Amino acid sequence: MNPNPAGSSQPYAPPQPPVAAAPGRSKVATALLLVPTVLVGLMAGLFFAFDVSVMPGLATTDDRTYVTAMQAFNKAIDGNGLFGMAFILALLLSVASAVVEFRKGRRNVAVWVGAAAVAYFIALVITFSVNIPLNNDLAAAGDAAQMTDFSIVEKFKGTWVSTNIVRTLLCTAALTALSRALLLYGRATR
Repeated sequence: MNPNPAGSSQPYAPPQPPVAAAPGRSKVATALLLVPTVLVGLMAGLFFAFDVSVMPGLATTDDRTYVTAMQAFNKAIDGNGLFGMAFILALLLSVASAVVEFRKGRRNVAVWVGAAAVAYFIALVITFSVNIPLNNDLAAAGDAAQMTDFSIVEKFKGTWVSTNIVRTLLCTAALTALSRALLLYGRATR
């Protein structure tokens, strides 16, 4: 045990090398984290709006109005390139961000972004395997003014509404994870 040069009775501890700082912020890494956070937030908001206003409002209407309105909503969303781009880019940019953060050594950020990507991916799987096929069935029913069998409406109400709530919860979880990742990213790149 070497005596402390200051004359203290504590054992001498040699100076430690400085801890390497986390790689600094880059515009690309910041954008790759910020943009999917906004996009996932927009998707969570869209699904939430359907949960708390659109679907409960439609439930108070007659079946013909229900079908007409849902067909119009689906047509507007399906034909909107901006929506489609945001819908898919939220996942792609989340995955890209997780990879970049992992490679930059910010593993804690990468884990949260990865968790967000998984939650959002599950929401997409539900969308493509349940909600879109139901939307297609509703579209295939044809003009609501000419319909006589509205049995599809009950199936639609039960399944579509329930899975939309799940999508809302998954997107909200993804948004929460991305928000946590942003916080950790900010701390790591100060």
